[in-house]
Amino acid sequence: MTTHSKRLLCGVLCLFACLVVQARCVVSADSPPANLRVQGDTALVAVHLSEAYDARYASKPGADAAIKAARDKGIPRIYLRDDGPAGYFVEDCEPDHWVHSQDGDITFPLDVAHLIVIGGHLEMCMSTALHDVLLQWSRLPPRHRQITLPMDAIYSNGKVIDPQDSFYEDIVRFMGVVTYARPGGEHWPKLTLLETMGIIKRPNRQADYLRQLLPRWDRIFDARWRVEMVVNDSPPEVLRPGSGWRAPTVRFHFVDTAASLDH
Repeated sequence: MTTHSKRLLCGVLCLFACLVVQARCVVSADSPPANLRVQGDTALVAVHLSEAYDARYASKPGADAAIKAARDKGIPRIYLRDDGPAGYFVEDCEPDHWVHSQDGDITFPLDVAHLIVIGGHLEMCMSTALHDVLLQWSRLPPRHRQITLPMDAIYSNGKVIDPQDSFYEDIVRFMGVVTYARPGGEHWPKLTLLETMGIIKRPNRQADYLRQLLPRWDRIFDARWRVEMVVNDSPPEVLRPGSGWRAPTVRFHFVDTAASLDH
């Protein structure tokens, strides 16, 4: 490598390092959950968008796009943070609220018709957040509700994938590629939910996998409620018909990216 090439490479690496540092948010004061009130009928919740849990920043582009879409439309943005190492990597470091939530628990009211959820860890903290929201909704007067999940803004470790699944080895291989020789090792590798869909490929198997990821709505909502799952623009899959033709409906809407969001 020539001296010029080395200097150029060094400059590029330095620029990248600066960008990474600038991308880390300094958490402002938390909003006390007891006093937090969401204005409007749509909200976005970002669960632990931290390099501590998504070390390769896999969900950053999708998360930034979802947050920008929400900001541009005046949708309240709530970021959950924990006591882990600093390193929240979103571009927009000034949400409407920072809220301390160690395990993703939602301890403030979220009586909205449409909730956008991004971040992760999909199988852990995000799962806790989703269950808490559904439990809130089940105790309020019934109305139509929707949770939108932009898959490129959600990180996961694929822990619910069964080794017997036909795509299991492809997942393992992909994880090995994206974490190969990472500095300091990568003991808890992540990929985005959209990357997982790309590995699974077949729509029927993708739908099977997404159903496994849903919070336990069947234990939360009684038989009055209709429950649906939608993937992008596909027809709704009815998971439970509910009672009557005007049954209150909970819809889980998985979209590839925030560009698909329709508020």
